[in-house]
Amino acid sequence: MSAIRLLVLGAVRRHGRAHGYQVRNDLEFWGAHEWSNAKPGSIYHALKQLAKQGMLRPHEIAPSTAGGPPRTEYEVTEQGTEEYFRLLRQSLTAYDQKPDVLTTALGFMVDLGREEALGLLEQRVRAIEEWRATVVKDYLPAQGPEQLGHIGEIMNFWVHSADAGAEWTRDLIERVRAGAYTFAGEGDPFAGVLPPDDTA
Repeated sequence: MSAIRLLVLGAVRRHGRAHGYQVRNDLEFWGAHEWSNAKPGSIYHALKQLAKQGMLRPHEIAPSTAGGPPRTEYEVTEQGTEEYFRLLRQSLTAYDQKPDVLTTALGFMVDLGREEALGLLEQRVRAIEEWRATVVKDYLPAQGPEQLGHIGEIMNFWVHSADAGAEWTRDLIERVRAGAYTFAGEGDPFAGVLPPDDTA
């Protein structure tokens, strides 16, 4: 799964209606160009593709008084909203995705209710533990990677990654359970994390 669909749907949804520059500005403010494939070209391409697929509804608006071509603003359709939440839930629970997908899901997890987010994160821990159990059927961490030759380093990496991922997720669960962050239904989850001029 690519993070760009979730990033673009989530950014447009935050505004209600947004043009490409607003989406790009939000994602750059969050540093998404550093940890994902959200480069300017891919953002505009994703907007057009999502509109073709019925996930976004385009609106052509008048050009600015300074001149230039009309801009296209986008809003998320009902189908796009369903896709957004499907991707968000999938990205929070999957243990085998690329780091940019999990990073994107963390950026939007507050669009869910607190209890649902906690449930999804707990599901993520279980998935990691189940996956780790399949690795250690063939590889015994206590014996060290040398038991399988240098290929054992791959399984050693997998086990350490699983352990670190589960520990990090449990820490996040504790913070969320203790009241960290503002989730859907509790206020504005994105206050202070959008560019100063784009808080709508």
